[in-house]
This record gives sequence, structure tokens and C-alpha cells, in this order.
Amino acid sequence: MLVDTLGFRPVHEDGSTRRFAAGDGGPGTVVDVRSVGGFVHGAGGAGRSPRGLACPDDGVQLQMRELVTQAGLDPTPVIDRNYFHSVYFREPGGVLFELATDPPGFAIDEPVAELGQRLMLPRQYETHRAQIEAILPPIHLPSRRRRPRSSRAPRG
Repeated sequence: MLVDTLGFRPVHEDGSTRRFAAGDGGPGTVVDVRSVGGFVHGAGGAGRSPRGLACPDDGVQLQMRELVTQAGLDPTPVIDRNYFHSVYFREPGGVLFELATDPPGFAIDEPVAELGQRLMLPRQYETHRAQIEAILPPIHLPSRRRRPRSSRAPRG
């Protein structure tokens, strides 16, 4: 499916692991597939995430969606996730894939320098902010204070 439908090419094989690349094969364009077998298919739900493939824009995403459709893989319609647009489909082995656009991006509602400092929600979830915040675990970031130097004299 990676090769025939999405245009990846095989670049390396080592035992049960096969590496595929798209484009120039640089960072973010490589997929490793490991054949291990013996597992039951997973079920959707909390904690399960799709394998994401980035699309530079909506046009490329629609082209890839059409290729997936032609391969008989039954993709979802384009779903607006506020920060990006998604299309989901399952490959014949049951792995869930996501075709996600890069734009509009995470800086559409806050400056880049402030990304990650507070919880931003897509507009459709804003009415549920209190419930969402109530179930999120606290995040503890490393302190920005400098650690005190050792009071021991240097050896010499």
C-alpha cells in the first residue's frame, strides 16, 4: 500500500524491518515497517493514534485521498481539525493512517513564541473547556532556574 498507493519506495531491509521513503528521503519522509505477526487487530478508542502522513497543502491531500479511494481503501471525507485538515483510512492489515495537512498550522490563534504555554482548543471544543481541563493531568516542566554550583573545591 505504501508503494503502490502512496508513492513510497523501498530503501532498506534488515530482518523483519523494511524501510520506505518518499520524496528525497530526508527527515519526516521515512517509514519503517516491522513484521512481527501474532497480534490481534486493535480497536479504536482512547490511546490509539493513527500513523500520520503530512501533506503540504489541501490540494496534495485531495490527490492522495483520491489515490486511496482508487485503491479501494475507503477514506473519510476531509475533516477540519482547526489547525490542520485530516483524512483517515485503514490499510488492508488494519493500521489506521491519517493524511494531515501542514497548514493552517498551530500559530493561527497564538504567536509562535507563546506556543505550548496554555491550552488552546479548536473553536468547536471551546464550550467544553471546563470539562476538558478537569480531566487533563498536570504537566510539570523543568525549572528554568540555574542549578547551584557544587560547593566542593576542585580536585587538582
